[in-house]
Amino acid sequence: MRRIRIFISSVQKEFAEERASLRDYLRGDPLFRKFCNVFLFEDVPAQDRRANELYLDEVEHCDIYLGLFGKEYGYEDAEGVSPTEREFDLAGELSKPRFIFVRSSRVAGHPKMAALIARAGNELIRRRFASLPELTAAVYACLVNYLEEIGLLRTAPFDAAAAHNATLADISPKKVKWFLERAQDMRDYA
Repeated sequence: MRRIRIFISSVQKEFAEERASLRDYLRGDPLFRKFCNVFLFEDVPAQDRRANELYLDEVEHCDIYLGLFGKEYGYEDAEGVSPTEREFDLAGELSKPRFIFVRSSRVAGHPKMAALIARAGNELIRRRFASLPELTAAVYACLVNYLEEIGLLRTAPFDAAAAHNATLADISPKKVKWFLERAQDMRDYA
């Protein structure tokens, strides 16, 4: 089974503790360790490649975009756009699930980050958090729900759960014939 790739996006300086903590939590948790891989830009060794090419390539290959938004907007390129916003936009263009977690703050943040948060709030799963335990609990809930939705975690009895990857080729004509013959014999099924 291929593991789900989670791309954690944020202004690195503002969320250094949260990023590392989420990575360690997801890699250490028995459930998420089985189903998920986590990508953090700071874990990548030095390469002969431009940073923006690397992080956008990782967004393309991820299954889930997990954004941590706060007060800071981050470095702006020549077009005035931060890496966090570029990652967010690319994940949307590629129809990746985007889970956004916004740090609650009484201090006004950068206007471009406020606009990005507002835009994210109009279309996505967005949760507010004030502490690392709140963030961890919110990420846990979103990821468990996602794993249930895609059929990797089953809460219904096995025979009542849909087989999401099944195709008509998985149905045995021989067993269907056997079932119909048995139903006709036992229940007068016509």
